[in-house]
Amino acid sequence: MINSKNHNTSLIKAEAKRLGFLSCGISKAQFLEAEAPRLEKWLKNNMHGEMQYMENHFDKRLDPTKLVEDSKSVISLLLNYYPSEVQNSESYKLSKYAFGTDYHFVIKDKLKSLLNFIQDEIGDVSGRAFVDSAPVLDKAWAAKSGLGWIGKHSNLLTQQVGSFYFIAELIIDLDLEYDLPTTDHCGTCTACIDACPTQAITEPYVVDGSKCISYFTIELKENIPTEFKGQFDDWMFGCDVCQDVCPWNRFSKSHNEPLFNPNPELLSMTKKDWEEITEDVFKKIFKDSAVKRTKFSGLKRNIQFLKD
Repeated sequence: MINSKNHNTSLIKAEAKRLGFLSCGISKAQFLEAEAPRLEKWLKNNMHGEMQYMENHFDKRLDPTKLVEDSKSVISLLLNYYPSEVQNSESYKLSKYAFGTDYHFVIKDKLKSLLNFIQDEIGDVSGRAFVDSAPVLDKAWAAKSGLGWIGKHSNLLTQQVGSFYFIAELIIDLDLEYDLPTTDHCGTCTACIDACPTQAITEPYVVDGSKCISYFTIELKENIPTEFKGQFDDWMFGCDVCQDVCPWNRFSKSHNEPLFNPNPELLSMTKKDWEEITEDVFKKIFKDSAVKRTKFSGLKRNIQFLKD
């Protein structure tokens, strides 16, 4: 490996941009000291609800060297998903991130291309790609590498482009130049806290996952608790309220990833159409979509909960 850290870092960032990533930041692969007590407290207070998987691999969540042997760098990447079109105003609502093809597939391919590029251009580099499917604290790493700050709604925020993007990582055994964290620009704003339909943001920077509409409509396998009736603001899959009201999202620009474009039928559907949706239509509209996670039965359950 004759290339310098500086040169390699520039190469990687340029290739990430070419692959369509919004931004790329790099931090040293080491134990996330500040996150450990926070994660422990969050789990202790049962804010993960039925998401048992959040309790697993506590040490791996905080230490990338336990995930990738001899890892030196965490490359964090953002991919914009902000759509140019919106759903019919008389519709049950779907989180914007789920409009098009499941992001796991789209991002995994880009990450593989980036890793191949690193290996071709720099040499014998080992690493792994992560898209929120392994115990990696995406937002913490993105913030550490200067891509934004974690807002009061616990999403990553940037002054230039808001928060409508996916976060992914490559953890590799190569030393690179590391970026510095940015500062918090939430100030005294409480728009997200005030707007949350289920009061899931229990205090600034703390979200009780077990009260979040996204949790109820995607993660929860049982019936949605009746005490939340009338509080879902017509969200049938996910929820964007805390992001929609955030002043920084005035700067969101539409993505240019064709795979994130929605099935046109999805945008025109009304509440009545959703209530009458058949399994065949579900399969057609959500062929490669993240919505498949909740399954046809889950979506029907959510719609029924909103309708009753």
